Amino acid sequence: MNLRNATAIIQARLGSTRLPGKVLADIAGEPMLAWVVKRARWAQSVSQVVVATTSSAEDDAIYEFCRQRGIPVFRGDCFDVLDRYYQAALLFGAETIVRLTSDCPVIDPQEIDHVVSEFVRTGVDFAANRLPPPWKRTYPIGLDIEVCSFAALERAWREARQPFEREHVMPYLYDEPGRFKTLIIDHDPDCGAYRWTVDTPQDLEAVRRIFDYFKGDDGFSWLEVLELYRQHPELEDINRSINAKTLSSTDSRAENQRK
Repeated sequence: MNLRNATAIIQARLGSTRLPGKVLADIAGEPMLAWVVKRARWAQSVSQVVVATTSSAEDDAIYEFCRQRGIPVFRGDCFDVLDRYYQAALLFGAETIVRLTSDCPVIDPQEIDHVVSEFVRTGVDFAANRLPPPWKRTYPIGLDIEVCSFAALERAWREARQPFEREHVMPYLYDEPGRFKTLIIDHDPDCGAYRWTVDTPQDLEAVRRIFDYFKGDDGFSWLEVLELYRQHPELEDINRSINAKTLSSTDSRAENQRK
């Protein structure tokens, strides 16, 4: 399945409150961002993969990395990430946008295809395999995929006014029931307690262990990682104490606007 002009846009910046520089941190001999790009490119439904970073000087290293690797890159606003996504989608002619983040090196190309396939099949404006709390996730943290049409993204870009709606890209698409046609894809059994994203040193250690285990076979699936964790439950202990950031913890303005 090759959806014409489906573009995966990976947001990336070096500034991180809990693990600065994590985007280019080494995992199995490659920067983390390289793994996200590589695994996204394996998705059958994606025609191109783009990195959307900021115009800040501190993100020059991301731009240079992309330029050296031949990865399409766009630089935009540091805080209005919705505008950054819209401008990147406009520049690269995206008709369907697949939103990924640069701290998810275990992202699964088959799961990208799954979410895109359901997006196409149901004809919705927005589909995702998770939403931030208070919504309950059933996929592991680190497999986060959001898909929307360019028309829906453009409408959000025109209409969204709240700071958290601009900073977190897609809340305007799902926050208000009935505003858009949306689809949330759940997994049974519930695997939402597993944490394979990179936001802290403990997370980085856990993900490095995953890649070390599959060394020589970097096409592993998330279900293979799940089986690895079931066979070695001690892996969960590495970052078990880390709490996932909520929308309001990353931007307190979001909580204020919800009240």
